[in-house]
Amino acid sequence: MKKVLIIAYYWPPAGGPGVQRWLKFVKYLRDFDLEPVVYVPDNPQYPMTDNSFLNEVPDNITVYKQPIFEPYRFANVLSRKNTKRISSGIIQSTNQSFTEKLLLWIRGNFFIPDARKYWVRPSVEFLHGILQKENINTIITTGPPHSVHLIGHFLKQHNKVQWIADFRDPWTSIGYHKKLKLTSWAKSRHKELEALVLTTADKIMVTSQTTMKEFRKLTNKPIKVITNGYDIVKPKRVDLDEKFTISHIGSMLSGRNPENLWSVLSELVKENMVFKNALRLQFIGVISKDVLEQIKVHGLESYVDVIGYVSHEEAIRFQQKSQVLLLAEIDSPETRGIIPGKLFEYMASGRPILGVGPKDWEVASIVAQTKTGDIFEYTSHADLKNVLLNWFYQFEKQDLNVSSMDVDNYSRRELTRQLAEYI
Repeated sequence: MKKVLIIAYYWPPAGGPGVQRWLKFVKYLRDFDLEPVVYVPDNPQYPMTDNSFLNEVPDNITVYKQPIFEPYRFANVLSRKNTKRISSGIIQSTNQSFTEKLLLWIRGNFFIPDARKYWVRPSVEFLHGILQKENINTIITTGPPHSVHLIGHFLKQHNKVQWIADFRDPWTSIGYHKKLKLTSWAKSRHKELEALVLTTADKIMVTSQTTMKEFRKLTNKPIKVITNGYDIVKPKRVDLDEKFTISHIGSMLSGRNPENLWSVLSELVKENMVFKNALRLQFIGVISKDVLEQIKVHGLESYVDVIGYVSHEEAIRFQQKSQVLLLAEIDSPETRGIIPGKLFEYMASGRPILGVGPKDWEVASIVAQTKTGDIFEYTSHADLKNVLLNWFYQFEKQDLNVSSMDVDNYSRRELTRQLAEYI
């Protein structure tokens, strides 16, 4: 069986969406005659953990680990709260403290491409021997953190291997990049490293058509879109919420603040007493203060239930029992190609998806194709209101469902089959 070395930063017990893509690929690769060998940090500073993912690591899988030095440990001395938020990608748009501004400036200009850069050299030295020992001729790096791709670059220089660089998110075009307070030199250096990876890797993988189009302007190497997906699991009986629950699962960042939705809900609460008594807004995961403040401005704070971070297994149950699932993305042309991993689990849950995002958001075409909900721009109001009212009337009749199609195309096993063919 051919062996493939997967080099990743996020691995169980890491929590959140970053760990799931390659955990799931590893879970199914053996079904396609590929034996995964995994390389991850020994002492990472994960912003969140989820021990339930440990149960999904295949038996007898070979996992190599090496220590990593992370400056975030020292930044904790200045502000543990701000450091954890920044390391997990949550950057407040307003009301930034001096400490947070300083940490962002240091993060953007001193640690290029990111604060995990010090893992590159020791990893390269260690993995030279592993490639020989395991007789590996294909390596896959996955980022962010994009410093992981530099490990692939240096291994490729000195070994006869096929190197595939997997981009779970874009590099210099991702939304938060502008918030890092980069100097002109730092911006240029990021661009140089991005080009280096895109032109020296043998193959590129991305999660959206938009990112593929962006990268095709920078490289002539093969690029394949393999989205994130969902695991097919035997559903347990879950009773739907008695309230008209609109749930958001995951991090609701400052930029992902659908003010038009809060405005519409505020109107409906004032106009419809039955709606007012039935509404509940539920947030499972981290939610920005900016979002909570806007909800309060629209008089909806009494309808809010903040659950906080839960295990992935619990998150799936929340999805299955919620009446409506909320998906939001930053309103910017740069986020058109961002397809949140939770979209596919939302689709598998069978509950209607309510999305608010940028114009020409790629998510809209996927949701339309699978008939799993409705997606709106931030400027939408009347249409959004009509859809919510229609769903609420169906909820009252206990008949709120979706008639989805082609969702199986996004199962993790089917996506792994595509990956195996690409390798």
